[in-house]
Amino acid sequence: MDMHAHDRRRFLAIGAAAAASAAPLLTACGAGFGDGTGKGDGSAADDVTGSFDWKRAEGRTVKALLNKHPYTDALIADLKAFTEKTGIKVEYDVFPEDNYFDKLTVDLSSGRASYDVFMLGAYMVWQYGPPGWLEDLGPWMRNSSATGAEWDQADFFPNLLASDQWSLKAGAPLGQGGQYALPWGWETNVVAYNTEVFKKLGLKPAETFDELREMAGAITRRAPGAGFDGMYGVAVRGSRSWATIHPGFMTMFARGGLKDFTVEGGKLKPAMNSPEAIAFTRDWAEMVKKGGPPSWTSYTWYQCSSDLGAKKAGMLFDADTAAYFQAVKGASPASGKIAFHPGPKGPDGSLATNMWIWSLGMNAKSRNKSAAWLFLQWATGKEHLSKGAIEYNHIDPVRKSVSQDPAYKDKMRAIPGFIETFETVVDQTKIQFTPQEQFFDATTSWAAALQEIYGGKNASSVLNGLAGDLASKVG
Repeated sequence: MDMHAHDRRRFLAIGAAAAASAAPLLTACGAGFGDGTGKGDGSAADDVTGSFDWKRAEGRTVKALLNKHPYTDALIADLKAFTEKTGIKVEYDVFPEDNYFDKLTVDLSSGRASYDVFMLGAYMVWQYGPPGWLEDLGPWMRNSSATGAEWDQADFFPNLLASDQWSLKAGAPLGQGGQYALPWGWETNVVAYNTEVFKKLGLKPAETFDELREMAGAITRRAPGAGFDGMYGVAVRGSRSWATIHPGFMTMFARGGLKDFTVEGGKLKPAMNSPEAIAFTRDWAEMVKKGGPPSWTSYTWYQCSSDLGAKKAGMLFDADTAAYFQAVKGASPASGKIAFHPGPKGPDGSLATNMWIWSLGMNAKSRNKSAAWLFLQWATGKEHLSKGAIEYNHIDPVRKSVSQDPAYKDKMRAIPGFIETFETVVDQTKIQFTPQEQFFDATTSWAAALQEIYGGKNASSVLNGLAGDLASKVG
C-alpha cells in the first residue's frame, strides 16, 4: 500500500545532520562508491569465489529493518522457506512508517550497522547514497559465485531496476552508476473510478487533462442528484508533504512534457516555474477547487483511498494500491464497483507515469554481507515474489515473469481494468523527478506552493518565488 504520505520534516532534519557529520568519512573513504564497475572499491563481493551455493553462509543470522506494509507481511510469512534454503536465520524489527525512516536514518548515520538489510524507497537512495551508507550491489549481481543464474536479472522490468541505480551526481539520470537497492514492490499512479456513478451520469474515463478537470467538476455538481450524496469528483493528495507532489500531480505534470529541474552548466535549475508549468499548476489547483475534496489541504493517500471506498469520491488519481485495497471483495462500500484506467494522456499522447517503489538495500557497514546478499537475492527472486503476488498482495510485480503468470492474472482480473491498465503503463512508468539530495525539501516546498495557489495566490508569483528559493539550495 502507498504508505508514505507522512510529514518528513523530522526525517529531513535528521538526514541533513547525519549527512553533514558523515562528510569527513566520505573524504577518508575516497572514490569508488557508485562507479558501477565493482573494481577498485574493495567490494566484499570479490571475496565470494567458487560455485554458487545457497548454503555458503549457513548458521549466520541476518538482521532486517522493515516497514509495516502488506509486502512485509508476505515476506515474514515466507521466511521459513528462506531459512530452509540457506540455513540462515532472519531477525527483524517492524516499525510503522510514521517513525520507520527516522529509525533507519539514525541507524545508518551512526555507522553501528544494527541492521544488515532494510526497506527503502527509491527516492531515499538520493539521501542515503551520497554519504556512503548504502552497499553498491552491482559487484554482487555481476559475480556468478555470489549470484545464482536463476535470479535472472533480465527478468526485472528494466525501468524498475534502473530506479535504484544512480551515479550519486545531482541531476544525473537514473540507470547509471551503482546499484544501491533492488526493486521489490512498486506502485504506478493511475485513475480508479466508481463504475456505478459513471454509468448513472453517462461518463467515460477522461482521455485528456481538460476532460478530467471538467469531469471532476461535473461529478461534484451532479452526483448528489443521482443518489450519491456528498460525493465529489476526484480524490488527490493535498497535505503539505513531498508525497502530495509525486502521485497524480507529477504523473500529469510529466505527461505534459514538464520538468521539475533542468541541468545547465552542470548545475540544477528549477523548472517548475516555466510558463507551461505555471499554467498546468493553476489548472490543477482549479480542478481541486471545483471537483476535489473539501478538506483537500489535509489529504494524504489514506483519506483519498478511504473516500473512494466510501463512495465519497467518484475518481481517485493516485497509487493503484490505494484503490486496489478498496476494490477487493468486501473491503469497502464501493468494492465491486471500482475500475482502473491509465488516466489522461498528455498533449502528445504521452502516458509517462511517476511511481513509488519499495526497494531492499544493504547497509554498507554490515559485517555480514555475504548472508545479507543471499537474503536480498531470495527476497527479490522469482519464487518468493511469485508467492507474494499470488498468495499475498504484491499487486504490481517487479518481475516480468510474475506479471505474466496465469495465476496472478486470474487473481487481478477480478478488478475491472487492472491488468489492462498495468500493461498499458508499465513500460512508461519511471521516476519522473530529477535525482538530487534536496528532493524531500524541494517537493515539500512545492506542495506548500500548490496549497498557496489553491488558496487564491497568483500561480506565477508563487512558483517564481519557489524556483528562486530552490535555486539557492540545489545550485
